[in-house]
Amino acid sequence: MNTDNTLLSTLGIEIIHASKDYVEATMPVDERTKQPFGLLHGGASVALAETVASLGGFLSIDQEQEICVGLEINANHIKGKRDGVVTAVGKPIHKGKKTAIWEVAIVDEKDDLICISRCTLAILPKK
Repeated sequence: MNTDNTLLSTLGIEIIHASKDYVEATMPVDERTKQPFGLLHGGASVALAETVASLGGFLSIDQEQEICVGLEINANHIKGKRDGVVTAVGKPIHKGKKTAIWEVAIVDEKDDLICISRCTLAILPKK
């Protein structure tokens, strides 16, 4: 997957594993992903979560006939993070014909929960 000149490359997101049932990615906590008060930006966490969910959704559909797009995302920011790396692990909790729902947990190096997110994807026919 070519991530050049995308939000993934801008934020330093790296895909570690991707399958239709499990996606794992990392993102640095640095000047690209922090808010002005020095903490991991909630929007960066949401971007990481939607990246993981969308990739898993894409791998779950008939890519010749369908596309999937984000329909809704929520996130609860549990703990602040000032530096290092966060890891997002996503798993599907619903795979339907028209929607899919993925849960994504973002943890730090100690496996402490930083953010929990749920992303609903719409599955649409290709035009």
